[in-house]
Amino acid sequence: MLLVVWIAVVVLSLVVLGALVFAVLGAFRRLGRELQAAEREVVPLLQQVQATADRAAALQAAGERPPAARGAHAG
Repeated sequence: MLLVVWIAVVVLSLVVLGALVFAVLGAFRRLGRELQAAEREVVPLLQQVQATADRAAALQAAGERPPAARGAHAG
């Protein structure tokens, strides 16, 4: 009788551990998909920021001030 109880405990423990592993792996897969989607959304923004930084660097190298700063201190 005690052997049956121990077998049931082991089987139940394996089922619970299997469910936990399945849930954790599913969460990691979902997290990976979310990160890929966020990256797809952020890439255009990063490209715009890089283009703006490049334009600002080109203006600074040419000795010009950005349009927002031209009229700020005209004195």
